[in-house]
Amino acid sequence: MTFVQIVECRTEQPDELNRLMDTWIEQTQGRRTATHSMVGKDRDDAEHVVEIIEFPSYEAAMRNSGLPETDRIFREMVALCQEPPTFTNLDLVRDDQFHKEAARRLLMDPPTGDMSVLDELLAPDYCDHDPTMDGETVGPAAVKRMIEGYRTAFDFTFDIQSQIADGDQVASRWMWRGTHIGEYMGMAPTNKTIECAGMTIFRFEDGMVKEGWWSWDAVAMMRQMGMMPS
Repeated sequence: MTFVQIVECRTEQPDELNRLMDTWIEQTQGRRTATHSMVGKDRDDAEHVVEIIEFPSYEAAMRNSGLPETDRIFREMVALCQEPPTFTNLDLVRDDQFHKEAARRLLMDPPTGDMSVLDELLAPDYCDHDPTMDGETVGPAAVKRMIEGYRTAFDFTFDIQSQIADGDQVASRWMWRGTHIGEYMGMAPTNKTIECAGMTIFRFEDGMVKEGWWSWDAVAMMRQMGMMPS
């Protein structure tokens, strides 16, 4: 489980704290177990500085604490503070779950015929980037028409295999499975079951999805349908 340590202190020398963080990162390269670190200054209290350090686990954080460089940098940090720093130790139980869940719904709900999620989560000027399509698909209405076209040709679902959230973007790796029940690109229905792997990245802005990038194995799909030689 991801572990986060929040260190709060009061100092008149925030720039020196930043220097110490840079020194620690440099000196612990290759042995440091921290995966992310941030330093923030309180907008309402310039002497209140907060460091947020993320580790893959509590055990990894303890190994990091055992490094001599970490101990030395911490003692230098304490010397810069007006009072002893305080520590908050957190086991991370939620990480960008809102965005991940929104991405999941955008993939899972429309194949069932429930298009309401598109109006709920896609920005009015949403832009869909898919190299297999003729140009970009812009706006929820255009996305609905595209999906309905696929639903006419296939009875399909998405099986989400993993998701990674980073800032305002969520990457979802998936397996698409569909039965060819209607005409597709001029080909009569074959009732074949088709599978292809792919990935979608959604970018969020103000709680809405502004862009989507698709990468999927269209060649494998066409081969399974008999549209291309194996």
